[in-house]
Amino acid sequence: MNIKIIDYAIIILYLIGVTVAGVIIGGKQKTAKDYFLGGKKMSWWSVGFSIVASETSTLTFISIPGLAYKSNMHFLQLVFGYFIGRIIVSLVFIPAYYRGDLETAYDFLGKRFGLSLRKFTSSVFIVTRVLASGVRLFATAIPVHIITGYDYVTCILLIGVFTLIYTYVGGLKAVVSMDVVQLFIYLSGAVAAMYLIIHHLPNGWSDVVRYATANGMNKFEIFNWNTGGSIVAFLATPYTIIGSILGGTFLTMASHGTDQLLVQRLLGCETKRDSQKALYLDATFILLQFAFFLVLGLCLYAFYNAVSLQQLGLKSSDEIFPKFIVESLPVGLSGIVIAGVLASAMGTLSSSISSLASSSYLDLFKGTKFGKTITGKKEIVWSRIFTLIWGVVLIGGAMLFTDTKNTVVELGLKIASFTYGGLLGTFFLGLFFKKTGLFDAFLGFICGLLAMIYIIYGTTIDYTWHAFIGCLVTCIVGNLSFYVREKIK
Repeated sequence: MNIKIIDYAIIILYLIGVTVAGVIIGGKQKTAKDYFLGGKKMSWWSVGFSIVASETSTLTFISIPGLAYKSNMHFLQLVFGYFIGRIIVSLVFIPAYYRGDLETAYDFLGKRFGLSLRKFTSSVFIVTRVLASGVRLFATAIPVHIITGYDYVTCILLIGVFTLIYTYVGGLKAVVSMDVVQLFIYLSGAVAAMYLIIHHLPNGWSDVVRYATANGMNKFEIFNWNTGGSIVAFLATPYTIIGSILGGTFLTMASHGTDQLLVQRLLGCETKRDSQKALYLDATFILLQFAFFLVLGLCLYAFYNAVSLQQLGLKSSDEIFPKFIVESLPVGLSGIVIAGVLASAMGTLSSSISSLASSSYLDLFKGTKFGKTITGKKEIVWSRIFTLIWGVVLIGGAMLFTDTKNTVVELGLKIASFTYGGLLGTFFLGLFFKKTGLFDAFLGFICGLLAMIYIIYGTTIDYTWHAFIGCLVTCIVGNLSFYVREKIK
């Protein structure tokens, strides 16, 4: 292992520095709006970069290069859908959010359909986000474990405790500010790694192209025109051009339009225009970032002379970049790249903690008889209590997975993802179908969730179609419910 004392010093300095800076930048908050929305005075560019950091977990940092190593660049089709979805959210969802003084994504549903639906959708978000974030924190600890050699519990605590401190004290303002810092730390590490790889190759970039196009293959291939031969096979084939772009579009409309994890940041901007600019920045940057990480995978493919993962003694493609970090990076740079791995993990975790705390406090607790009487400094106290609770829950939840098998982890990720389609469909009912009511929205949402349980566990339909199908079922059932009720009257 090529990690020396100077690397550990860099890692420790990073962890302490980010935590202290987050606490200082967070400043003093007077109300829950200050704590959870940055007083609605967040700059658009910081929010845009924060969104990028929030959705870029260590899994992305590690897995995307590995994906290109073992296959090609078909994943980029999905990212084109991500870009389209963000543009739609900026043009359709954000104007609707800024027509009312909303506190969370589910506040929109409360004002449109009623408080009960706001509480129900927020509760669904909380349950699935806890599971998804706990699983993701554990999964994030895997590459950290591989790189540092620390056990999983230590890795989870390393990421979790430092993140919780600045999130607890500084609120959303600290989270967003540190997201921006962490974004450029992990990107700097990745850029340095690519530079070293290309510099190491005898013919530089020409070797990357040569290995990627050898023996009639083309690992630079982006578009997959395969139809599978039948409708069933087409729906089950991963990364087809239609499935990827359509799936990426609907997945992004759900994540950036209905998930409090990301909507919280958009609501922290002062104006609708600022919020839209933040999302435009995110859309452009995320496309470039994914393209970069895929190309990094092709560089690794050339660096290891195009040998298979098995020949390298690896069990999965996720291990290829950590292997390079541990074995091939020079002293000092290893510490910077490991800090980058931690940065991508901490950015995602802090966002999860803050979004869970804001949704549980603003959507559920604040509406109770006791919550309505809380004002001023007491709001901050209770906001931090919720932040502390969810931080501990996520850290503790991640540790429960340390002795589990991959099937349980995959199960958690599937359960977390199946709500997106139903949530998006419910928002569509509120935005585009003005006559639908509370009962229609409830029935549509529940049927959307049930449909996704069947699709995920009863069929072989690829995950890129899940959000689209869930949204479609929710909208159809919601409108049918409305027409049936009208006929009965």
